[in-house]
Amino acid sequence: MALQPAKSGQRTTEQLREHYLIERELAGRLRNASREERRLLYSTLYDELYRRVPLHPQLTRKSSPQEIKAAVSSQMKLLKPFLSEDITFLEAGPGDCALSFEVAKRVKQVYAVDVSDEITKSSKQPPNFHLILSDGSSVPLPPNCVDVAYSNQLMEHLHPDDAREQLENIYSVLIPGAKYICITPNRLGGPYDISRDYDEVATGFHLREYSTRELSGLFRKVGFTRVRVILGAKGVYIRVPIYPAVLCEALLGVLPYALRKAIARSRPLRLLLGIRLIGTK
Repeated sequence: MALQPAKSGQRTTEQLREHYLIERELAGRLRNASREERRLLYSTLYDELYRRVPLHPQLTRKSSPQEIKAAVSSQMKLLKPFLSEDITFLEAGPGDCALSFEVAKRVKQVYAVDVSDEITKSSKQPPNFHLILSDGSSVPLPPNCVDVAYSNQLMEHLHPDDAREQLENIYSVLIPGAKYICITPNRLGGPYDISRDYDEVATGFHLREYSTRELSGLFRKVGFTRVRVILGAKGVYIRVPIYPAVLCEALLGVLPYALRKAIARSRPLRLLLGIRLIGTK
């Protein structure tokens, strides 16, 4: 039985449902597209979504400088132990590149890999920052040149085939012993896209949401020798084996959907299940 959507911000229930139907339609086209077709669809379908959904939060919500600063500060607290002035840093899916610009103050070289350069054209870029254009899964850098790679809320937006290909390409550019930190929502508390109020599995532009078990398994398949979970908040983080999260997921997985979702989204479980994987090459 589908859940009933609630009002959000200034949008009515009808407007939310219209957004959901449009995004589900467009995401379906992307899910069913060939590899070659997806290279163009990643950008064109988002453009179509924003045109057909003029009240989309990405269009109506304007982040203040304070909000951007807070978001960057939070991520920097997580990344700080991995940064030093002699390393090369890679961010996949950098968005407005605010984080990459901040990281550039602390490292030798920063590469940001994205499908478009439009968002950075009006920004003053640090001299050690380079934006590298990608087709959605490629990482056009030489092998063995990156010390730390990072992505935040990217993996779930990729077609599963492209997600594996991108992961393989990130692995390739890492030097031996280098690390990839990947943050993505856990499907046991999802969906986390517009389909969250309608479906039990993501059907919008979260093309696939993962569990810790699934994503850590994918990391190992592409070659990462060690995979850990980063736990913590507010600047205090520890790296632990994946097994507690995997055990918790197994227990939650047998519960009815509504109960599982409510428990998985509770604060204690969010700290354990919110996927922050760190893979070592």
